[in-house]
Amino acid sequence: MSVMRFRATGAAAIASTLVLDPERAFQLVEIRLHLDAAGGAAGDVNFTATLDSNAGTAYDFEMVTEDLTLLADYLYQPTKPIIFDKGDEIDFAYANAGSATYGLLVIYELI
Repeated sequence: MSVMRFRATGAAAIASTLVLDPERAFQLVEIRLHLDAAGGAAGDVNFTATLDSNAGTAYDFEMVTEDLTLLADYLYQPTKPIIFDKGDEIDFAYANAGSATYGLLVIYELI
């Protein structure tokens, strides 16, 4: 297995997608999110990571929903392996109403 990294940064809303070669399945290792200030601004304060399944919307699901009102750092490590099929994607979203500078790191393994 090859360990891979996906990074996104900015100071506006998070609307990023982890897209892989459609011929590769993968396993999620962890998601790290750092904000330069706790996310307590008005507006939507939930960070989400959602499986966008290649098999269709009937198989999409929200893996992570975390309220960042009082958090500047968030770490998600699945307790059991989450396997993604060829062509699956992960969509990350956070309104970031306070315009915090963020760093998103996703670590995954190709299988």
